[in-house]
Amino acid sequence: MTPEQFLAKIAKQPPAPAYLFLGQEGYQRRLCREVLLDRILPAKEARAHGFTQVDLESSSLSEVLDDARSLSLFASERVIWVAAAELALPRRLPVTDESSEDGKPPESELAAYLKAPTPGVVVVFECSRYDFTGDDKAKIERVEKFYAAIAAAATVEFRHFTPESSRYLAQDLARKAGLKLPPAELASLLDAVAGDAGKLAAEIEKLTLFVGSDRAVTGDDLRALVPNAAQATIFALVNALAKRDRKGALRSLDILVRDGEYLPLALTFLGSQFRLALAAKEARISSAQQAQTFFQRIGVRIWRERAEQVVATANAFTPPALSRAVELFYDTDKKFREGYKNDQLVMELLVLALTA
Repeated sequence: MTPEQFLAKIAKQPPAPAYLFLGQEGYQRRLCREVLLDRILPAKEARAHGFTQVDLESSSLSEVLDDARSLSLFASERVIWVAAAELALPRRLPVTDESSEDGKPPESELAAYLKAPTPGVVVVFECSRYDFTGDDKAKIERVEKFYAAIAAAATVEFRHFTPESSRYLAQDLARKAGLKLPPAELASLLDAVAGDAGKLAAEIEKLTLFVGSDRAVTGDDLRALVPNAAQATIFALVNALAKRDRKGALRSLDILVRDGEYLPLALTFLGSQFRLALAAKEARISSAQQAQTFFQRIGVRIWRERAEQVVATANAFTPPALSRAVELFYDTDKKFREGYKNDQLVMELLVLALTA
């Protein structure tokens, strides 16, 4: 089930004896954790005595289940939070060699416990190492199979936010905080945090304290507070390069230097922009929506604003020019690695070459 379904269910029904929290998305997982704790251990004293955190890196699943079976003298309601739940899995697919002390496989121990769980005890198994896509997909399926004794109704999937859901979350958080966040600044903020919901919430909280509710957030506010907000200046540099505007490109580069931007990192972002543009050009992509679909299909998460910028870059350069630019980025990165003393001079030579 989704985090939203979990929150709705926990508000109306008694908690299950065990939950499996799957996925890397941390913002909603923290929210679900707090709601679960408030539901079972609302008082501060109850939480102090009834909440236990363990890690399967230093404890075994058998020890966790033994703890769950034990009755506490100080708390009638307990929550046992088990981190790194994926470490309970055997290293090899067969489980015959990976048994507990009594000779039973660990997953059968869990199934036996869940047939007669201890009243008032909720065990949460957290697997945050793997994602639902790419190479992690098979691994997370193994985790689900291992914890199959936990019903699907008690398995919560924490998937990464989509670009649309990230935008909605940002708007919702800003509205609740009374923060005036114009569309352009909202797009820059989303791109700066790469859609990470936890970082997004933290940055909106910082902006709320810094800006207040009397005026709207500006680009200067983002550059002053938000890490990676200098990407807006890098996009201006890309646009200047696309127009062969040497003066404008050098001006943007000067702003990055004065803002203290680490130029090798700016080069990395710039190179990524042109490589994506070259891929879009070769795939004959003509719209931001096509770009999002194409890149997500090959496992590259990309936001709409970034997709628009990639398409604009692809349209501004010919395929040979994009290929030449990628080669120049490689040569410039090599100079950085070889220890050239003046990073600004190296980047200025790159700008001169790209605008020749």
